Amino acid sequence: MKFQIEDVTVYFPYDNIYPEQYSYMVELKRALDAKGHCLLEMPTGTGKTIALLSLITSYVLAKPSNPVKLLYCTRTVHEMEKTLAELRFLHDYQVKELGPSARILALGLSSRKNLCVNPRVVSAKGRDSVDAACRKLTASWVRAVAIENPDIPTCDFFENYDKAASDAVLPPGVYTLQDLRAFGKQKGWCPYFLARRMVQFANVVVYSYQYLLDPKVAGVISKEMQRETVVVFDEAHNIDNVCIEALSVNVRTQTLDGASRNLSRMSQEIERFLHKNFGIIPPERRLKATDAGRLRAEYNRLVDGLAQRGDLPTGDTWLANPALPDDILKEAVPGNIRRAEHFLSVLRRFVQYLKGRLQAESVEKEGPVTFVASVNSQVGIDQKMLKFCYDRLHSLMLTLEITDTDEFLHIQTICDLATLVGTYTRGFSIIIEPFDERMPHIPDPVLQLCCHDASLAIKPVFERFQSVVITSGTLSPIDLYPLLLNFNPVVSRSFTMSLTRDCICPMVLTRGSDQLPVSTKYDLRSDPGVEKNYGKLLLEMVSVVPDGVVCFFVSYSYMDGIVNSWHESGILKEIMQRKLVFIETQDVVETTLALDNYRRACDCGRGAVFFSVARGKVAEGIDFDRHYGRLVIMFGIPFQYTLSRILLARLEYLRETFQIKEGDFLTFDALRQAAQCVGRVIRSKADYGMMIFADKRYSRHDKRSKLPSWILSHLRDAHLNLSTDMAVHIAREFLKKMAQPYDKSGAMGKKTLLSQEDLEKMVNGVGDMVF
Repeated sequence: MKFQIEDVTVYFPYDNIYPEQYSYMVELKRALDAKGHCLLEMPTGTGKTIALLSLITSYVLAKPSNPVKLLYCTRTVHEMEKTLAELRFLHDYQVKELGPSARILALGLSSRKNLCVNPRVVSAKGRDSVDAACRKLTASWVRAVAIENPDIPTCDFFENYDKAASDAVLPPGVYTLQDLRAFGKQKGWCPYFLARRMVQFANVVVYSYQYLLDPKVAGVISKEMQRETVVVFDEAHNIDNVCIEALSVNVRTQTLDGASRNLSRMSQEIERFLHKNFGIIPPERRLKATDAGRLRAEYNRLVDGLAQRGDLPTGDTWLANPALPDDILKEAVPGNIRRAEHFLSVLRRFVQYLKGRLQAESVEKEGPVTFVASVNSQVGIDQKMLKFCYDRLHSLMLTLEITDTDEFLHIQTICDLATLVGTYTRGFSIIIEPFDERMPHIPDPVLQLCCHDASLAIKPVFERFQSVVITSGTLSPIDLYPLLLNFNPVVSRSFTMSLTRDCICPMVLTRGSDQLPVSTKYDLRSDPGVEKNYGKLLLEMVSVVPDGVVCFFVSYSYMDGIVNSWHESGILKEIMQRKLVFIETQDVVETTLALDNYRRACDCGRGAVFFSVARGKVAEGIDFDRHYGRLVIMFGIPFQYTLSRILLARLEYLRETFQIKEGDFLTFDALRQAAQCVGRVIRSKADYGMMIFADKRYSRHDKRSKLPSWILSHLRDAHLNLSTDMAVHIAREFLKKMAQPYDKSGAMGKKTLLSQEDLEKMVNGVGDMVF
């Protein structure tokens, strides 16, 4: 269908549209017209992605004189592929309606590990190992040697791509990562470098948050994007945490030991390089005046220019200048770290200083200014030298022709820490902990550079691009994001979900059948009565609810403890007599296997229970639609560990800088995580599912009101203070009602699904439309 929103003809690839999709497009267009940023909360399962893509691509088609590029940021590769699949469906429809003039180039960009087609490279374990294996075959100095010595291996895909030069292009179309790999194999070209090159020509680019928010990557991948670009952060409910993680660094004893080994290896590489290129033996081994002059000249050559050999096929994670404002980039590298031996000496002293700090017997906390002053007074390294460490390391590694960069991750971490503390004077804390206070008998010293201000990472994005869209199904309370990210949205809106039937059934369970309260509040969570009532709740529900049941716990440790308690009391055995039980672990491979078997159990009709953790991988990226999730139980409120010194330091910073109260932020963060968990259970309007918030604190208005409006609008007063037996009764009645055939035609009559005729009437002011 196609319809008008003011001066834009919107091409939408379906015959009908949800009212909230239309409202979403209207608000999004307002933001684009105003050339400003916006916050949009769209209920889960209501077609947010296709609405967004339809409006922005149609907006570009309607204004050909003002070409706008779309950067669509996702959190996972799976979400990236889903977005590109929807975009392809939309693109095919637009080409059908408008002809070849509507053709665009859209592609997904990811790491070498996800795009490489060279069997020798892609078989390496881990992303860093794949990056290093690629550089060993594609670095210019390797290829130069291979010309004279055919026994030196190179990558045929990269060589073919390089020979094709400007002819290596992607024809118009929408390319998923799989499409890029297939195209690369067909042409014999490297899909990774082809995609990197085509980013500047593409109309739509879909990639990870890190390509814009992590300064170590953004300077390489996103440096040529024009201001007219529209940036979308999808599933952005945790965007403040992503920003903070991008500017935080942890250093442990293993990191420092590895950095010392890296420095020794680098000294050897300098000797090898000088001997190979100039026949020079370093002065500490041969102190001759004739050599000293030549050596000085070579050291100067090693470090002149930050962008030396910047055209090399370098990696994603260590090339750029991390967290450096433009004015700093214009400065010269300090003279006292230009010479390679001086720079390595600086790093050795800094590593030694950090080793001394890690021997602290009690917790220490200080700001960047105090830390830098301490470094300067004790080992003679000033703020400007620290600021350029990451840059200088990159320059030296390029000059030394080091390809196995994965071996130098430890020294890169140290230089990242040095550059950050040398660049920022506020918004950070250095916290040194000799052990985890939850396990004080196990020595585990760690020095943490903790970023508290999310706006530092995203500020360049807001300043550089005219429109940034932050959207998700769980942004409530939406008014806190402008404070956390320090920006002024021109549009801030939360939409409800229009339904023909009450297919969402949220409930607040406050007590067990024995009327004892249930909660994960600190003084109650280990109470045997609470653990028993939680177990009885799950046992009763698996006896009533068919197919899949998903349970979320507040932490891994709490899940381990309560599952062990259920095992000892025999409750777990009774649950497993009714459904199979699968558990998320912190191992990605194990969790993936557990999910696969969970789905198989649901597919065969046996049904299953999946135990997961709020803030875990499953809570963030896995959908339990249809029979994979008929019920989700949120055991407790997923507050962060409130004794964490990192969290306490961030709360103090938020209070002093943005006047955000500690309790307000903690409640905001916990409730958005709870909403994200329960939202996994329903992924479309034809779906149905129940949500149980199992904690007496959810009955309080100050907690409950922080949930998204699309959940609150279906939370009846009668479902606010339930016991286990009452919840079971409601579940039975709900499932009976949902078992009836779903009449999709009823959606048209109730105006929860709009036709083109309905939209035309609304635009012309005919009929009553309620959104």
